[in-house]
Amino acid sequence: MDQAGRGAKAIDGGSFKLAVTCYTDAIAQNPQAVSYYIQRSKAYTRLSPPDHQAAFNDAEVAVSLATKRAKRELIADSQLRRAITLFNLERYGDAKQCLQWVKKLNEKEKSLAIWEMKAEAKLKGLEDGDERGKVTVEETPHVEVPTAVLGEQSAKEPEKTADALASATTNGTKEAAKELTAAVQPEGGQTPSSKIRHEWFQTNDNVIVTVFCKGIPKEKATVEIKQSSLDVSFPLHTGSDFNLSLDPLFATIDPSASSYKIMSTKAEITLIKSTPGRKWGNIEGAQSVRTEETSAEGDDTVKRAVLSDKSTNAGPVYPTSSKSGAKNWDKVVNDLSKKPKKDAEEGEEGASEDAGIEDEEGDPTTNFFKMLYKGADADTQKAMMKSYQESNGTALSTNWADVSKGKVETSPPDGMEAKKWGQ
Repeated sequence: MDQAGRGAKAIDGGSFKLAVTCYTDAIAQNPQAVSYYIQRSKAYTRLSPPDHQAAFNDAEVAVSLATKRAKRELIADSQLRRAITLFNLERYGDAKQCLQWVKKLNEKEKSLAIWEMKAEAKLKGLEDGDERGKVTVEETPHVEVPTAVLGEQSAKEPEKTADALASATTNGTKEAAKELTAAVQPEGGQTPSSKIRHEWFQTNDNVIVTVFCKGIPKEKATVEIKQSSLDVSFPLHTGSDFNLSLDPLFATIDPSASSYKIMSTKAEITLIKSTPGRKWGNIEGAQSVRTEETSAEGDDTVKRAVLSDKSTNAGPVYPTSSKSGAKNWDKVVNDLSKKPKKDAEEGEEGASEDAGIEDEEGDPTTNFFKMLYKGADADTQKAMMKSYQESNGTALSTNWADVSKGKVETSPPDGMEAKKWGQ
């Protein structure tokens, strides 16, 4: 287990002094890891007695590093840590300001509302002009952040190095940070930054991302694998850093099952798909994964609707005075328009009474209504004629008792409207 892993385990077990030591060693090896500063800041806060100033110092460095990497999530986490440490230092105005920056970056942060209430309560209890209510912080602290630590110094004086890093803040000495900011000595055969490239391919279950670069320093490389993002960074011999940020990924992955290897000529990251078998169209998504998942659910809904047994193109329902409800005349016509079986001769048992519908020339629907009218009694015929003519062909009733009461109004099918000729 590496030092950062030991530090995380120590925090979970309540051994905060050990956690500080572990994260101090981890930072000495990789001073660019934002999460190391955040975790050590938490450990400083939980010491007995707590070291709030050291916790604040780490939070400042974390904000500066996160801003440099332009990672929204990291900046929000760092600013929240900064706000908490400022609150513990009784700098309530500054704490509230940092919380506002957190809200701008991630308004869904679970603990945001609690800390906002705490800060507001403290500010209300202050008198006018109280220094604790003033805002003096800037969104990005002026901290000299080291890009690398000399290997010899890190090996011989890890504690001194880590302590100096912790004190290099706005309120500390910039000289301390400058002393630790040293260009990494050229490593034999490292690929020039202009020629570093990355490629990716996929299988049914995995997505493999490869960064082609010789001489990647294993001890100083940082690979952060999250559910919807991948970040790779390591120092170059020029003193700058190489950063690869894929955020968001095309789809979600399983971070716990994913892994990476750093070899002499490349770094290979294996990402395990959350949905095996899903084909990625690209390594990055155009929108957030959350949005993508929502869209996918919508697509499934459309698919279910299209593939449903229920037809979405049902025919219009015509008004009716029947007590049994509207009759689907299209179905009636289709049923009655079917050709009778050849062996069912007229007059024989099983022969269709309407076998002659298709024998008539013209439209089967018109022939059906002709036969219906022909076989009806006088009242039914009057009802059919009156309702059809007065409604302009939009209603057809066989109930003379209802039709005889008054004029049958025009009732077009749902979704349509009646217009006079020429409109």
